[in-house]
Amino acid sequence: MDNLEDLKIVAEQWSKQGLEFVQKIPPPQLYTAIGVLLLATIWLLSIRLFRRTKSNTVLLSGLSGSGKTVLFYQLRDGSSHQGAVTSMEPNEGTFVLHNENNTKKGKVKPIHLIDVPGHSRLISKLEEYLPRAAAVVFVVDALEFLPNIRAASEYLYDILTNASVIKNKTPVLLCCNKTDKVTAHTKEFIRKQMEKEIDKLRVSRSAISTADIANDFTLGIEGEVFSFSHCHNKVTVAEASGLTGETDQVQEFIREHVKP
Repeated sequence: MDNLEDLKIVAEQWSKQGLEFVQKIPPPQLYTAIGVLLLATIWLLSIRLFRRTKSNTVLLSGLSGSGKTVLFYQLRDGSSHQGAVTSMEPNEGTFVLHNENNTKKGKVKPIHLIDVPGHSRLISKLEEYLPRAAAVVFVVDALEFLPNIRAASEYLYDILTNASVIKNKTPVLLCCNKTDKVTAHTKEFIRKQMEKEIDKLRVSRSAISTADIANDFTLGIEGEVFSFSHCHNKVTVAEASGLTGETDQVQEFIREHVKP
């Protein structure tokens, strides 16, 4: 009991001394100190909140027929899910990547994967998901690349000039799918051709309107030929085959941006 009374006396003395100390501080200095303390507290809380809410959403995008949905099932459960794979509604799921189920089960963060329909009438759905995406996998059909190069480049251009993509510096993987086929184009060929096509697009679109509401941001460096290295966000290129399950490069990209 005596110890408790002694503690109360000490606490009261400290409180009194602290109050006297604060009263001796000139008001301007006191207000400044309080302001700094509040700012530091808000900053620390915002960092903790950001870490807690860091997105685990990854988007699969690209033209219809590029093989996005097959890749979705390969990443989810290791099957090509052959049959009706052309989706008119987003395929969406939260899961641990298939190849991590046995080796790292319980130790890795699940990803939220959204396969956005590539039909021209449904591409606008991508706008709903881009602001919360940790990364974007843009799938290109390496077999039928040349007939679709213009449409694919326009789609990718719209992603790269999206305000949220630029603001968040959302990383993009240009995934060349179906590269297991002998007649498929290489990733280097696809990269170079798409850079050329996007270079044409940025010139033609800026000529139409210098204040395009849909695209407030321009790509590349003025006076230089466009390269993906000029983008505000990181753009990398990889090869894959949804049908044969060759998705290692895609999974490495996902795990780079959705940490275990």
